[in-house]
Amino acid sequence: MSIWDSVKPAKKSITAKSIVLSADQRALTMTWSDGATTVVDARKLRQYCPCAGCVEEWSGKRTFEVETIPVETKIIEVQGVGNYALMFTFGDLHNTGIFQWDYLRDLSNVA
Repeated sequence: MSIWDSVKPAKKSITAKSIVLSADQRALTMTWSDGATTVVDARKLRQYCPCAGCVEEWSGKRTFEVETIPVETKIIEVQGVGNYALMFTFGDLHNTGIFQWDYLRDLSNVA
């Protein structure tokens, strides 16, 4: 291994290039830098919020049952966080989760 192997730039991660909230505020459509387009619903985003209030720090377990999140959950605001993530304000006013691009992509691909 040469010195250049350790200083090469890291592989660039996939990022969302377009983010569109549906008119009913219940789905987010993302077009990614690799050309893929995915959709994730607001309920799933709220169910799998990665914030410390929703996930126990030491165990990684959810602090609530995901099925208790209402089907009609809405996203009322979408904010960018630097170049690496999004934050959402949900209809229940929860807004502390930072959803990094890789996590959003994973959530949108889960059936």
